[in-house]
Amino acid sequence: MDRRDFIKKAALATAGVAITAPVAAMMTKAENAGLMESGVEHDYQTKANGKPPKVLLVNGSPRADGNTFCCLKEIEAQLQKHGIGSEIVQIGEDPVRMCINCGGCRQNNGGGCVYDDDCIAVITEKMKDADALIVGTPVYYGQPNGGILSLMQRLFFSAGHLVQNKPAAALAVCRRGGATATLQTMNMMFEMMNMPVVTSQYWNIAYGAGKGEVKLDTEGMQTMRTLATNMAFLLEKIHADGNTAPKREERPTFMNFIR
Repeated sequence: MDRRDFIKKAALATAGVAITAPVAAMMTKAENAGLMESGVEHDYQTKANGKPPKVLLVNGSPRADGNTFCCLKEIEAQLQKHGIGSEIVQIGEDPVRMCINCGGCRQNNGGGCVYDDDCIAVITEKMKDADALIVGTPVYYGQPNGGILSLMQRLFFSAGHLVQNKPAAALAVCRRGGATATLQTMNMMFEMMNMPVVTSQYWNIAYGAGKGEVKLDTEGMQTMRTLATNMAFLLEKIHADGNTAPKREERPTFMNFIR
């Protein structure tokens, strides 16, 4: 069986269609090799309100059930094994406004972006109860999806107080290249918001082109599970300490290099 036939039959298996014995044998071999980690449930520290920490996962792909979603589901399943709550939110196919630096959010008493006709209002509200953020995006021309960039820029600018000190991670899905540049772009936003960036055993990258093909990237799937385990570990430590943020210096006046 060549690679193309294998991909097609594996995709059918994902959809719930019976697969042939050779394909099943190949998948079982991958599991036996330890590539599909067996999870062990942990009773992690709950928050002050008695609820477990919760991670908000945002799918930056317009495809609700594509390869980016597959990665987020892998992460979500692993978080659940560690007793961490989660929710996946889709940005969908509708347009996402870009930030126009109008300053309206500064006059909105911390109420978020003044434009509330797209997904930004929903995600801003959900961020109030979330203890961490994971954002997934497909790679477009070596960059994150334009919609997810617009969303994050508006969220962080208009409601930055909701993400401060909350652990964050990004993941990128690509056919071939551009994933590392995409991750760097995403992580730069987290670093500006005092968000601890959660790592994995490799860059948070998975490869796939056709729908569901990313599941064949066994190392990529393991990287997602390791990311989830690391996120759970960090949340446990944060909430065991009472979720106290470090004391920081007062921020100086913004500067540029023109005098």
